[in-house]
Amino acid sequence: MSEYDELLEDELEEMAEMDALEEAEERISEALLGGVASLDLGFLDLNVIPSSLGELTALTELDLSGNFFELPDFLGNLTELTRLDLVDLQLTELPESMRNLTSLTELNLSGNHLAQLPGWMADLSELTELNLEGNQLTELPAWVGELTALTELNLSGNQLTELPASLGNLTALTELNLDFNHLAQLPASVGGLGALTHLLLGSNRLSRLPASVGGLGALTWLNLDRNDLAVLPAWVGDLTALTGLNLGGNRLTVLPESLGNLSALAHFDINSNRLTELPASLGNLAALKRLVLRGNRLTDLPASLRQLTALTGLHLDDSEFTELPS
Repeated sequence: MSEYDELLEDELEEMAEMDALEEAEERISEALLGGVASLDLGFLDLNVIPSSLGELTALTELDLSGNFFELPDFLGNLTELTRLDLVDLQLTELPESMRNLTSLTELNLSGNHLAQLPGWMADLSELTELNLEGNQLTELPAWVGELTALTELNLSGNQLTELPASLGNLTALTELNLDFNHLAQLPASVGGLGALTHLLLGSNRLSRLPASVGGLGALTWLNLDRNDLAVLPAWVGDLTALTGLNLGGNRLTVLPESLGNLSALAHFDINSNRLTELPASLGNLAALKRLVLRGNRLTDLPASLRQLTALTGLHLDDSEFTELPS
C-alpha cells in the first residue's frame, strides 16, 4: 500500500469515528430531551463514549454492545438501569462503579475477555438473567450462590473446570447453560435446582453424573452430547418431564430399560456412541418424534420400535446394518 493510500485510509477511519461519535451524541441528546427510558448505542464502532451519557440517570435499558471503548466510571450513575447489554466489547474487567447498578435484572456480558468476576457483582441481587457466554472464565466464584433471583444463567463457551457447591442455592433457576467448558464433574448440589427446565452440559469432560440430577423433576431438556460418559444411570428414567435428551458423542455401550419411562420424550439423540443394541422399552416412548441413532454399532432394532406411531424422523446412517431393518 502506498503512502497516499495509507493516509487516505487513516482519514476515512477518522471520519468514520467522527460520524459514529456524532451519531451517539445525537441519540443521547434526543434521549435527554425526550426523557426516554431506553437507549441503543450498540455497534456504532465507537472508540469513546460521550460523557453526556452519565446524565441519563432515568434510563432503564441501555445497549453499548459492539464498540471499542473501556467502560467509563460514570456508568455507575445510571442507577435506574434494569437491563444492560455489554456484548462484544473486548472487556477484560468491569468498573467498580457498576456495583451501584443494584436495580439490574438483566446483564449481558457475552463475547468479552473476562477471566474472573469481581466480588461486588454479588450485590446485584435483583438479577434474573446473567449471560457470560464466550468469556475466559476458569472458575465460578462461590458468591454466585447469592444471586438467588436468577432464572437464567449462561456460562457456555468458557474454561470452567469445576462449579461451586453454592450453585445449588439458585433455586429459582430455570435455564443453566454450561456447554463448551472443561467440566469433569458436577457438584451434588445441582440436584437442588428444582425449578430447572433446561440443563445444557454439552462439550465438556463429564464421565459421570451425580445421582441428585435424577431429582430434577421439572427438567424438559437435557444436553449431554460430546462428553465422556460410558454409563447412563438408571435414574435417568425418573426425569419424566423430559421432551429432549441429547447423549450424542459419548462412550455408551448400553442404555437402561428405565428410558422407557420418559413418556413425554419427543427428541432423543444418541448418535456416535458404541451401542450394539437398544432396550425394548424404547417402544414405550409414545411421544417420540425424532430418534437419532447414527454412528453406532447397531445391527438390528427391537421390534417394539414399531409402536412409535408419532415418529417422523429416524436416523440410522453410519451404522452396521447389513440390511435395512423391517
